[in-house]
Amino acid sequence: MGGWKFLAVGLAAALLLAAGAGLGAWLAAGHYRPQLDAANDAKGKCVIARGNLEELAKEQGTKLGELANQAEQRQAKAAQAVAAAQQQAGQHYASAQRLQQERAEGDPAAVAEALIDKELGL
Repeated sequence: MGGWKFLAVGLAAALLLAAGAGLGAWLAAGHYRPQLDAANDAKGKCVIARGNLEELAKEQGTKLGELANQAEQRQAKAAQAVAAAQQQAGQHYASAQRLQQERAEGDPAAVAEALIDKELGL
């Protein structure tokens, strides 16, 4: 009979331990569930915000690429305009040199008018 008594006490102790563990788990779940729910909600908001930021970053990268292309095109047009202006300046400079080298006698205003008309082909 002593063996049955020892077995009954052991079984009672195991049941008390199991009941204590179950009660502890239930109390812990009741305590931490609101915190876990709040953390999950915050995580969801963070995932949504990250997705929005990724989209904005992609859009910004696209716009930045477009701006860089536009800047390159403007730079190329400016270089062409400078080259054209230099060519015209050279032509005007040559015309001015020809006008300065011509010698004419008479009223300076009339001489200048005649030289300019001649240069312009009038």
